[in-house]
Parts: sequence; C-alpha cells; structure tokens
Amino acid sequence: MLTVGVDLAAEAVRTAVAWLDWSGGRARLVRVVAGADDDVIVDAVMGASKAGIDCPLGWPDRFVDFVTAHRAGHVQVPEGLAGRAWRRDLALRVTDQVVHQQTGLTPLSVSADRIGHATMRCAALLAELARRGRPVDRRGVGAVVEVYPAACLKRWGLPYRGYKRAANLTELGLLVNRLLESAPWLDLGEYEPLCRASDDATDAVVSALAARASALGLVTVPTGEQSDAASTEGWIALPTTTLNILRTSDIS
Repeated sequence: MLTVGVDLAAEAVRTAVAWLDWSGGRARLVRVVAGADDDVIVDAVMGASKAGIDCPLGWPDRFVDFVTAHRAGHVQVPEGLAGRAWRRDLALRVTDQVVHQQTGLTPLSVSADRIGHATMRCAALLAELARRGRPVDRRGVGAVVEVYPAACLKRWGLPYRGYKRAANLTELGLLVNRLLESAPWLDLGEYEPLCRASDDATDAVVSALAARASALGLVTVPTGEQSDAASTEGWIALPTTTLNILRTSDIS
C-alpha cells in the first residue's frame, strides 16, 4: 500500500507532499516534496492507494445558504439566536464541531479564516481529479480523505502544539523524536532532516499516516445527518486506534 499525505496551503511555497510505502510491517518514507505545485499533488493522489489532505474539502452548508440569501437580500437571523450562537454554524462545519466535541480542538474556520484560500485551491484540485476519472467523495470514501494532523497527534499521545514555524524548530525536533519512538517501524530515511526542518513536511507525513488509518477503516465516519452534511462540507477522519495498529494490520 502506498499512502500520500498533503499539507495543503494556498500556494506551493508552504505545501508539502509525503509518500509512505507500507510493506513487511514497516512504513518507509520514499519521497517528500516541499513547495509542491498542483501537478505534483494531483499526480501523487492519482498514484496512491489513499491520500490524506490537510485542508477543508468544502464550506459549511449553512454558510453557503447564508451567502446565497445575502446576495438576494433575504438574510434572516434564526429566531432566538444572536451573535456568536447564530454565527457558529456559519463558521464551523458539522465535522469541525464533531472534532471539537471529541478532541477539544477547533479546526480553523474555512468561512471565517485565511484557510479559505487553501480550500479554494483544494476545490480546483478536486475538480482536476474528477476530470482525470478519480472523483472525490468528501466523506472520505475512495481516493481522498480529509485529515487534521493536530488531532491525529493528540489522539496518538504525541505533541500537537507549538511546533509550527521556524521559531519552534526545537519543538519540531522533539515531535519527530517522539513520533519515531512511538513508531519505531516508521523509517524517514534521507528525509528525516527535512522533517526536522519543515513542519509542513512533518504534517504531510502525519497526513499520510492518517490516510493509512482511513484505508484500514480505523477512523471516525459520518453517520445519519452527519453523512448528508459531510457529502458537501467534507469530513475530518479522526484515528480510532493507536499508531502501532497501522503497521500490524494484515492489509499491505
């Protein structure tokens, strides 16, 4: 099995892609591209068994409805709600709220934060994948699953905060140490120095690990009304197992 992780930013300069090859109870990092453009990402997803993308795959349905109503001049505030309570469902998708309930972490708002720029890029990537015959089910079924590295790290008992940006290289190095201690079967090979120098590369590796969990069915999935919303908004797949289970599965 080959899984791919994509730490997606609005521009290539902060985007990284990682490829993990799974065989013989081990995972080997066979390639990392920092500064990945659209062609690299699409080709990586097309060649993978499963790809995990760290970026929202859609916008909140209620936000889309709100913008449509606003354009037509027919915005109505729900009766009995005001301020933050009313805006919550405009800013946060169903999956964002579920992630907060289950982990205490709140993903960035795709409708009210700068991550919306990355999601615009992601929408174009999904369209290109569909054009090439690999349409994406935003619920995580099929070739692509939405992932959230911070939540994965927290669930795996690893440092999940304070390792971003150049000022925190020491913390990033400690995270890589802890990751390798918890998963001695993970071989970063020649790309270990890059992972220690780039949080984008490390997040891409974590995303590839999360993609493996999804491929094995070891993640949360939307149910009932959640599934309806996830089909348009996207769904963050949270690992439901320890790291070691990823290598011991009989799927290779």
